[in-house]
Amino acid sequence: MQIKGEFGRCWHPFRVRIEAVRIPGVSASLRPPANGCDPSGVGGARCRAEQPGGLAAISRGLSGSDTPGRASLKPPAPRRGGRRRGLSSALLASFALLAASVVSVQADLHVSPSGDDTNPGTAERPFATLEAARDAVRHLKSQGDLPADGLTVWLHEGVYFRDRALGVTGADSGTSDAPIVWRAMPGETVRLTGGRTLTGFEKVSDVDLLGRLPEAARSHILQCNLRALGIDDFGEMKSRGFGRPTATSHCELFYQGQPMTLARWPNEGEFEKIAGIPEGAGQNDGHGRQMGDLKSGFLYEGDRPAGWRRADDIWVHGYWAWDWANSYERVASLDPANRLIRTAPPYGQYGFRPGQRFYFLNVLEELDQPGEWYLDRATGRLYFWPPAEQDPGEVRCQLSLLDQPLLNLTGVSHVTFQGLVLEATRSNAVEIRDGSGNRIAGCAIRNIGDCGVTIEGGHDHGVLGCDILDTGDGGVSLQGGDRQTLEPGGHFVENCHLARQGRWSKCYVPAIHMNGVGLRASHNLIHDHPHCAILFGGNDHLIEFNEIHHIALETGDVGAIYAGRDYSMRGNRVRHNFIHHTGGVGMGSMGVYMDDCFSGTEISGNIFYQVQRAAFLGGGRDHQVVNNIFVDCNHAVEIDGRGLDKSPVWHNQSDRTLRDRLHAMPQALYRERYPAIKDLDRYYGPPDGPAITGDAFRGVPPEHNVVERNVCVGKWLNIYWNAKADLQRIDHNWTGDDPGFMGWIGEESRPADFRLEPGSPAFAVGFENLPVERMGLQADTLRAGLPSEER
Repeated sequence: MQIKGEFGRCWHPFRVRIEAVRIPGVSASLRPPANGCDPSGVGGARCRAEQPGGLAAISRGLSGSDTPGRASLKPPAPRRGGRRRGLSSALLASFALLAASVVSVQADLHVSPSGDDTNPGTAERPFATLEAARDAVRHLKSQGDLPADGLTVWLHEGVYFRDRALGVTGADSGTSDAPIVWRAMPGETVRLTGGRTLTGFEKVSDVDLLGRLPEAARSHILQCNLRALGIDDFGEMKSRGFGRPTATSHCELFYQGQPMTLARWPNEGEFEKIAGIPEGAGQNDGHGRQMGDLKSGFLYEGDRPAGWRRADDIWVHGYWAWDWANSYERVASLDPANRLIRTAPPYGQYGFRPGQRFYFLNVLEELDQPGEWYLDRATGRLYFWPPAEQDPGEVRCQLSLLDQPLLNLTGVSHVTFQGLVLEATRSNAVEIRDGSGNRIAGCAIRNIGDCGVTIEGGHDHGVLGCDILDTGDGGVSLQGGDRQTLEPGGHFVENCHLARQGRWSKCYVPAIHMNGVGLRASHNLIHDHPHCAILFGGNDHLIEFNEIHHIALETGDVGAIYAGRDYSMRGNRVRHNFIHHTGGVGMGSMGVYMDDCFSGTEISGNIFYQVQRAAFLGGGRDHQVVNNIFVDCNHAVEIDGRGLDKSPVWHNQSDRTLRDRLHAMPQALYRERYPAIKDLDRYYGPPDGPAITGDAFRGVPPEHNVVERNVCVGKWLNIYWNAKADLQRIDHNWTGDDPGFMGWIGEESRPADFRLEPGSPAFAVGFENLPVERMGLQADTLRAGLPSEER
């Protein structure tokens, strides 16, 4: 017999085949699918395990194989209904008779800003808060009522203001076959925000305050009384930057989804330069040059600061000694007569070098162009010049208030958050600690004070198909695996678009940071970064199929892909990436930068186009630079021998830092995994002694680097600074004017343009065409379903 319609209309105690059953007022949907399988449901993991791109496959990781598969997440059609509640005894009895015919039970929960936490969490009567849904999941688990193939919490359209993190713990875990999925309803925009919308702007009328503003700005500046809106926690500006611990950001202002600029001089994109240092403040910088000590301050040029009425909350940001080390410092004293600035502790990292770049910020008198703002913390009034002219009463801005992550996953496993907008927290957007198999999928993460997603510990967590934009620090930070055992962590970042990271901290806050063992970054698009795109440390990482451009826009001596200063960090692969149009000031930038004797990396199958120094081997050993394409680089490959330099900085690095880091690793394990490490015994001595130290230690040369089967158009090879060509293997490379590219090589060239014609002379040296179609972002359902750009 076949029964269609409402369950309650049939009470016959015999077995039936059920096509569709819904119980009025009960939040369980019973839908045994055809062939016992429902591939469209998020919970149907056992079925979907046999389908390409299924959630169960994602939960297994798909991270870091030699022939890597793409993790994907097929968004299913939404299901109506919610958790089961209060079934009558008669209904339970009837259900028991039918249970043999029901292959799987699927339960969903629903949340809406217009809902109520006293509701049962159905589509018709949703919860109002994420916490209510989380607690309902916990209750279902405690009662053993979770469906065998998982559960979805559907979030309906709207803004979910967060004044605290959503904490998800082990009590909220799913399993690899039955994941817990939190996701936006398809086609609906769900925003989890730590920011408040500001209204009530008005023209500035205070004569005294107008007198402090530039004359051209006075008619454009609007003010908003934050305390009248109930806002009195503004956060705190803190010293942050190179060598500083991550600090929760101060409040930030966003207009039409874009971060606004704190009033500064000179204006954005411009810098002043340190004019000099006070007499007697000089010190040796370690390289035989002088710079000023931090406590004595620095001198500036001109009289602009003399017009600033208050200096009690002015800050300076600068690259005080090096173009790769910045920090924000509070001004302790400003002496216009002597043009002297002294900063407050904890000071910077090195010292003040004349000619280095800096600017002032948080200065009311410098609110002089559209998009700038200033907050008077004493009065609670915010002043703003909107980018577009409009009636003050119609201006809407967002001010970040939350000082916690939006999502905090601790010790939880097999939980996915999908299709959400996460925005306007002063902290990290998402923090994941321990656990396994969690996913942040198809989300738009934007306007974040610190990092987009941080993952620490655990196994096989992934960030995939996300847009991560405008973060104060980094984009995604992965830490996992064990360097003492070389157990891989399995975390990955895949098919994500990352742009405009490092809005505040600038240096060493990459779009993707990988630290540990066995992590992966693949198919990502990364651009518009002041410093490096991908920074890694550790072993056996895979960095492949990424597109990286317009990085190092504000810094120098940096790489698009960067690692440094360790002989033991080996087994890393950088392959099939498209790196082009890199920036750099001072010492410029590199494509793949193996800095300070970093060793043993495979750099293969990449395309480098208009990169200053493409593959840079800074004193390291045992690298393989194989089957790459270099066009218009300066140079394509550079090799130096800094590990042999006798100056104290370089000699001590080789003798102490590199030696200590090498010996900190389990010697037997590392020598078995990476046999080339044994060659270092000639310079340091064997592990069981005697050690080569003192005058007997002469440094470590760069040896056994392989540079083969590459194609180069433009400057080719530079071997210098103690390095010798006869210690490398450089052979079968093609260098010339035109190897026969299939496309036009220019500003808008894509990877496919660099494929070689079948008759290219480069094939004669063994070059093999690259999988150009797989480089960069890939079209999939997650990217197609990303939340709207409307903000």
